[in-house]
Amino acid sequence: MQSLHVMLKQRTSKVWVTKLLIATNVLVFLAMIVGGAGIWHSPNNVQLAWGANFGPATQDGEWWRLGSAMFLHFGVVHLVFNLWALWDAGQLVERMYGHVRFVGIYFMSGLAGNLVSLVIQGNSAVSGGASGAVFGIYGALLTFLWRERKSLAPHEFRWLFWGALAFASITIALGFIIPGIDNSAHIGGFVTGILASVMFAQSITARVLPKKIALASACIMIASIMMLISNIPAPKYRWSDEMLIRKEIDEFLQQDQAINRSWLEIMHESKQGSSTFDGLAGEIDSAIGDRYEESFEKLSQLPLDPALPSASKVEDLLEYAQHRKDESRQLAEKLRNQSLLVPPQ
Repeated sequence: MQSLHVMLKQRTSKVWVTKLLIATNVLVFLAMIVGGAGIWHSPNNVQLAWGANFGPATQDGEWWRLGSAMFLHFGVVHLVFNLWALWDAGQLVERMYGHVRFVGIYFMSGLAGNLVSLVIQGNSAVSGGASGAVFGIYGALLTFLWRERKSLAPHEFRWLFWGALAFASITIALGFIIPGIDNSAHIGGFVTGILASVMFAQSITARVLPKKIALASACIMIASIMMLISNIPAPKYRWSDEMLIRKEIDEFLQQDQAINRSWLEIMHESKQGSSTFDGLAGEIDSAIGDRYEESFEKLSQLPLDPALPSASKVEDLLEYAQHRKDESRQLAEKLRNQSLLVPPQ
């Protein structure tokens, strides 16, 4: 019996797709660090900005997040673990199935894993990582090894098959114990990898699978995807509404800083004695009161669904803007009254 590695290298010695996927994940991680992500931990807002999978965002027309999330990692430990597993199994699976089929297994598993994650925890977690695709690679590896078991040396089969199965099983088991692990993506990717490997069945010595088995696998996968799509939970809120609110909040805070600078200028001018009471009142109205009133109107027009994370912040800012506007109007009115009491020179 010939060694599996020797047989695979006779088919193709290059694993450039695996290397390209690893390089892409590393480059994305480095770019995220430059963009504000942490080396050991990346905040959810950074992940979301780069395309993480999250129910309200993905279902608000941003379905591309199912793909982009495959290349995002929440820290260097997360990245290294996934890429080590990808290199360990990917170089074998790429030789087993060929470059094109390997790409198909990888992306089908990653996308399906993220879809399962969306169904299971779409509204409650921001997810990302290559693990769904990696588990799909392990599913394909196990399928290939099992079909070729009679042509492999017993010790080689035991080492590769049971080692890969133990890795997948232990990792999934830990996912039920350790918080923060997206086990739904792991399981979804693993099952998809098995089905995809049957669809793209390749063999060295084993009998070629009948076409009806590959067709049945494809039908099962399509039916599963349709079922998952029909069971995606409704998002708690519209992501575009949340993004609009955050944008308006940022603009309000910038406007508030500008208004405070105008207030300091007016106070300085009043101490210089170069303006009348009536003139100062007019400046307060135009530079303070009118601008807070304008900001209040803009904030009032925002969608204030209580489920939106930033809804309470808008309520606070509305109260603040109303208070500052009323306060400035009252001060302007007092200055005008004071002006009436001062006899003309």
